[in-house]
Amino acid sequence: MSDRGLIFGGETLRRDELREVRSPADGSLVARYVPAAPSDVDRAVTQARQRGQEWMRLHPDERARILRAGAEAIRAHVDEIAEVLTREQGKPVPDSVKEILFGASVFEYYAEEGRRVHGSLRPNTSPDTVSMVSYHPVGVVAGIVPWNYPVDLYAWKVAPALAAGCPVVVKPPEEAPLAIGMVAQLLIDAGLPPGTLFDLPGGAEVGQRLVSRPGVAMVTATCSTATGKAIMRAAADNLTRVSLELGGQCPLIVLPDADLELTAKAAARRAFSNMGQICIAVNRIVVLDTVADAFVDALRAEVASYVLGDPLEPGVGYGPCTTAAVVERARAHVEDALARGAKLVIGGKRPDGAQFAAGHYYLPTVLDEVPLDARVMTEETFGPVVAVHRVGSIAEAIDVANGTEYGLAAYVYGEDLGQALAVAERIEAGGVGVNVNDVSELQAPFGGWKQSGLGRELGPEGLHAYLEVRHTKVRRPTVEVER
Repeated sequence: MSDRGLIFGGETLRRDELREVRSPADGSLVARYVPAAPSDVDRAVTQARQRGQEWMRLHPDERARILRAGAEAIRAHVDEIAEVLTREQGKPVPDSVKEILFGASVFEYYAEEGRRVHGSLRPNTSPDTVSMVSYHPVGVVAGIVPWNYPVDLYAWKVAPALAAGCPVVVKPPEEAPLAIGMVAQLLIDAGLPPGTLFDLPGGAEVGQRLVSRPGVAMVTATCSTATGKAIMRAAADNLTRVSLELGGQCPLIVLPDADLELTAKAAARRAFSNMGQICIAVNRIVVLDTVADAFVDALRAEVASYVLGDPLEPGVGYGPCTTAAVVERARAHVEDALARGAKLVIGGKRPDGAQFAAGHYYLPTVLDEVPLDARVMTEETFGPVVAVHRVGSIAEAIDVANGTEYGLAAYVYGEDLGQALAVAERIEAGGVGVNVNDVSELQAPFGGWKQSGLGRELGPEGLHAYLEVRHTKVRRPTVEVER
């Protein structure tokens, strides 16, 4: 892949300074990119406010046409983008393809949702006045995109913002800026006017400038809870609107009547997909004592069947972690849990073999009988480790599930649907999956309670986040009707 420049409102800026992106699988060079500077943020926001007016005034049908064309272009280039995404981020190619195709669907969905923003005419208490309620683009949007699902979460932010009529300035992750750059260029080629979309990969200083910059109307970010709080503090000076999808520490409750084999497969996939680098990954499995032994046996068997290796190789289901920091945090959480009395079921180390030596690999790890004070039960590992905690009653399971400061997602498995739904009703989380291991859905809102965030993405709610409401009150002239 050739080196990528800054995508600057329709232009591509190239400079001598370049930073490397290296494969988490073997450390090889994937490509280089031009890093943005805080001064680039200032220029981008200024241009977006000035030149982005064309996009804001464009008819929703025309915006929809361009977004649909962008979605079609992403689908047409999915294999090319997927190879780059796998090389820079580490997920297996089939998972990269799935991510990119879902991102294309997000652009397609919001192309149509943007055409459904309707105002209303409302009667007033005074008969000689009428109120018009209308919706308008909030203004320049700043997007902060993480490295775990870069294309997918880019789409979650950029698609509704563009559909609402907002110009967007995005800071992609330093670890994985390349596939995003390809998608951004396809959107520009699809017809975005100059000054509508900016893509500025860079470090923390770029993100800090972006979220604190006057002229930015809204910040949307997927990040850790600590980073989200820092964004809120920076945005407060300008009363900038924020939408934050933050950390999770997601429980899965196994009820006594659950199909244990099915539940073990679902729990393992949600715990270890993308090597656990998912905000809605299963971190804690809370299982009733009566079925705990059988469930852990089923979980061990499922994880033992996983094929770990080079993510570009056919048949490999699980690749490396994206960064060395993920491996180190997983190792630290495992050692802490074992020191507190937990039992290692499977994994718990880096894999053996020369093919793994240069990459950020760590075996999918299951811990059993993990005490509540272990770090893996209270902190977000964001890596390939899942903890099993045994309880004596359903009431205790609910208490354990709700026992952290996080509330992004949770899962409940049980054959008695009435009971499972009753448990789900008591879970403190923005999304609950009942007998399903994914709470994200294109047409439904996604977001967290408690320390897991503010605002919602996806669904119609994801579009309305980028709109301001205006009330126009009009005195109607008195007109005599001829008889």
